[in-house]
Amino acid sequence: MSAINVLLAEDHAIVRDGLRVLLDLEKDLHVVAEASDGHQAVDLAEKLRPDVIVMDVAMPVLNGLEATRQILRHRPETKIIILSAHNDDAYVKQALAFGASGYLLKQIAANMLPRAIREVHRGTPCFSPEIFRRLVHHRDRARAIGDPIPKGGTPILSSREMEVLQLIAEGHTNKDMAGLMGISIKTVEKHRHNVMEKLNIHDIAGLTRHAIENGIIECSVQPTTDH
Repeated sequence: MSAINVLLAEDHAIVRDGLRVLLDLEKDLHVVAEASDGHQAVDLAEKLRPDVIVMDVAMPVLNGLEATRQILRHRPETKIIILSAHNDDAYVKQALAFGASGYLLKQIAANMLPRAIREVHRGTPCFSPEIFRRLVHHRDRARAIGDPIPKGGTPILSSREMEVLQLIAEGHTNKDMAGLMGISIKTVEKHRHNVMEKLNIHDIAGLTRHAIENGIIECSVQPTTDH
């Protein structure tokens, strides 16, 4: 049986190194590359076409959730396991909405990751036990009260708008964003306007709160002032 090719996407080198050491112990798992940010993960996924991607949520410039959406839009056959320190429903809901096949908490990843990679490669979703119990609870509750089983909300922002929202919440200026995204300042301003109109939020603090509540950035990021 051929090895399962794995791409690691994690911005902390020490965590990434630990994951590689863990997976290198498994004869049927092969780490083909490592990415330190979401943009690099998207590029490597297109170039190398790994079977499974282990994706950290909290990465700068382009977070793991948006990277997941962009990768699966072009390569839906790829399996992505979200790796996160956060078990908030907002993060899990967004990950499922974007097509992730699994969601593991970093605290127990060392015990579960090799098995999770094999399971999602076979087509079986895999979640940390705590998250799985919550998903089952939400499903059973929805059935009991006659509501449709929630599958995660459809994003109202485009991929570019999601990138702009993250960069705004991280405190970047329009000029910064233009350089990071490879687009003009005028285009950045257009995306910024669209984000505010679609979300009906017209201040930076409000956009930052929205980004935190929806798992786009970590809670440690503080609201910034307008630029």
